[in-house]
Amino acid sequence: MITLILFGSFFAMLLIGMPIALCLGMSSVFTILYATNFVQKFQMLNLSIVATNTYTGISKFLLLAIPFFVLSGNIMAKAGISRRLVRFIDDLVGHRKGGMAIVCVIVACFFGAISGSGPATVAALGAVLIPAMAESGFSIPFSEALMATSSSIAIVIPPSIAFVVYASITGDGVGDLFMAGIIPGILMGVALAVVVLIEANRKGIEAPHEKRSASELWASFKDAFWGLLMPVIILGGIYGGIFTPTEAAAVSVVYGLIVALLIYRDVSFRDLVWIFIDSAKTTGGIMLIIATASLFSYCCTLFGIAQGAQSLLSSVATNKFVFLLIVNVIFLIAGCFIDANSAMYIFIPIMVPVARALGYSTVAFGIVATVNLAIGQVTPPVGVNLFVAMGLKIRDKVRSVQEGKEVFHKVTLPMISKAVVPMIIACLVVLIVVTYVPQISLLLVPKG
Repeated sequence: MITLILFGSFFAMLLIGMPIALCLGMSSVFTILYATNFVQKFQMLNLSIVATNTYTGISKFLLLAIPFFVLSGNIMAKAGISRRLVRFIDDLVGHRKGGMAIVCVIVACFFGAISGSGPATVAALGAVLIPAMAESGFSIPFSEALMATSSSIAIVIPPSIAFVVYASITGDGVGDLFMAGIIPGILMGVALAVVVLIEANRKGIEAPHEKRSASELWASFKDAFWGLLMPVIILGGIYGGIFTPTEAAAVSVVYGLIVALLIYRDVSFRDLVWIFIDSAKTTGGIMLIIATASLFSYCCTLFGIAQGAQSLLSSVATNKFVFLLIVNVIFLIAGCFIDANSAMYIFIPIMVPVARALGYSTVAFGIVATVNLAIGQVTPPVGVNLFVAMGLKIRDKVRSVQEGKEVFHKVTLPMISKAVVPMIIACLVVLIVVTYVPQISLLLVPKG
């Protein structure tokens, strides 16, 4: 009965559209109230455990990295790094067939390495890249779907908030997870580039411009250099022993302020007020989800649900192949409905002990989980990146010329859901590879 109340109330509230943090928190409270009133062995409990566990869920030094990474990403976005990255990558590969769509994939990977957030990457790049892809010959639904899918790589390419959350649950090193995410993130980008080339050949889309000269390429590289340097500083500092991952997040904020205020000079001190406010809102939302998700996870442990699920998973998954297949199915389904941070807190405490028992690296398992949840960001009905892309006002230049007035193209959920299918398939191929060949993820992770 306790299990039914916990998960039944959670999914009921989720289906009526309540925020995920409220779904997790209220279902946990309902379950505790039922247990304290109707289950004798839990009658000594009281609601004070709600406050205690929501606090302990977020009072971890490692989680301090989240607000710093959010703030540094917002600073760099405001500093105009997205515009400079687009120009540099366009000069680099825009002369190839379907070049503007390939630019979209590469820029999304680089910007994701700065922001660490899929929706933020869509919002920062979509208004520029989606119309550019449409003008080069791609359909607007395809362009929006590609923008959304490319941006999902942001939670796989370091620095990633999802890796910080995973490390806070399992105790793995954040730096190891960051390094492990590099190759899978690049593979996802390559897979999407293949989809772009297939679409470009199918529609006969040619290169948007001629090959740039060396001087033009050098000029755009110098302009984008300071933004490209941020991931290098973060990873180099961590593995050079200069600072911890949490300290690296703080260093990224200082670096972002120097670039924004002194080098690019696109940000004023007045702009910083709104950047801080926006970052605080984003961080507050993330931390509220983490707090309520940790309470939900505590309830699963307290009432024996996690242990029962773990025993069931161990009995069903008799070998690595079956276990990983079940894990992928669970995460892919969960990604359709809930965000990555919530899914981590619900499923990781159940799955990681089984992975350890089967001898599967928990660092590689973190990559498997994160790639699954990255795919979930573009999987209907609750693919958050898709909705951010659909929410952008994309001007339809063709119709504007024909009708003599500014017209905005409206992409519906069925249209973008159909367009995103080949991209999801490409990402699933990468998921299968990194799942069953974990050495790929671990290739850059230092031994010992």
